[in-house]
Amino acid sequence: MSPEEAVGRLNTILAHAWMIRTFLKHADEVQENEDMLDVPRTLYDSIRAVEPAHQRGDTAEFLRRLKGKLPKLRRAADYFAAHFREFSPHTNFEMASASLLGVVQAMEEVFAAVNWDEVRALARPTAESDPLDDLEIPEV
Repeated sequence: MSPEEAVGRLNTILAHAWMIRTFLKHADEVQENEDMLDVPRTLYDSIRAVEPAHQRGDTAEFLRRLKGKLPKLRRAADYFAAHFREFSPHTNFEMASASLLGVVQAMEEVFAAVNWDEVRALARPTAESDPLDDLEIPEV
């Protein structure tokens, strides 16, 4: 999968994650529990972390940042799946849990399929080279 295809697919997956986040953010059942509130916060943090790179069209940075967020997303999805019934047995929570696990799985599949050699080739230098670095100053 090309880096551009991966970003397109991941952006759609993140749209699903955003809807799960919105549901949980407004769910009265979880508002008093900090651990459960970490789930929508983690989703928010992960989605917003890649937004600047997406807006700049920086495919390599988008993929690098989002892949770095994947372990946190996995932990949040696993926590939610293990604990949502403590707050509500309602089908909405069960489906949100299944959806979040699916989001993480889909992201893992995209990252496994992406051509990382192409991503590295797209990576922009992290800092501009300073022209003074090439200036030779004679010793006095």
